[in-house]
Amino acid sequence: MKIESPRSIDEFLNISKINTAVCFYLSTPECNVCKVLKPKVVEMIENDLPEIKYCYVDLNEAKEISGQLSVFSVPTILVYFEGKETIRVSRNVHLEELREQIERYYKMIF
Repeated sequence: MKIESPRSIDEFLNISKINTAVCFYLSTPECNVCKVLKPKVVEMIENDLPEIKYCYVDLNEAKEISGQLSVFSVPTILVYFEGKETIRVSRNVHLEELREQIERYYKMIF
């Protein structure tokens, strides 16, 4: 899986518009929770939800994105379906609940 990393709000919005479904993982390299959670999210997308594009956003390099989208804690996971933010989870992410939320929309579209 090729992982894109948008660095500006324009890149972010373009990715969300041209793809039917996108999972954006917003974090920083310093996030200790992410060292465990991020690989699990990537694996879930690759294995269970292959039609969803996965993107990692390093908020140290993309401060504009965090400001424009009101992202105040890491990790934050944003899932877009058909160009609209559909799911937002921050800080305490329960992987199985996230999977169930995404699958509801995923099954309607794919």
